[in-house]
Amino acid sequence: MKKTVIDSDSKLFALLGIVLNIVGFILAMFLKKDNKYVMFYAKQGLILFITAVIINIIGWIFGVIPIFGRIIYGTLWILILILWLIGLIYSLSGEERDIPLIGVFAKKIIV
Repeated sequence: MKKTVIDSDSKLFALLGIVLNIVGFILAMFLKKDNKYVMFYAKQGLILFITAVIINIIGWIFGVIPIFGRIIYGTLWILILILWLIGLIYSLSGEERDIPLIGVFAKKIIV
């Protein structure tokens, strides 16, 4: 099995795709659209952003329920934080690895 070496520039843009979410995705689209590795993580960063927006909407809806709503909202934010940290680590690894739960959705984005 041949291992592909990913340059540090690609790792940096992949990291930006995860850290900056939608802004990172836009940067990757304009600057590194032909780089498969960068776009792989930029798409996952975009899905992380969309997931965070959905979590905010869910938190707003369940916010009317005093304790239960806060527990659900807090748990979902801890989950998104964990997924974000996994994405950071994966983007610097030099390998294309799906972030759990969201990787399958990122693969459906066609650019």
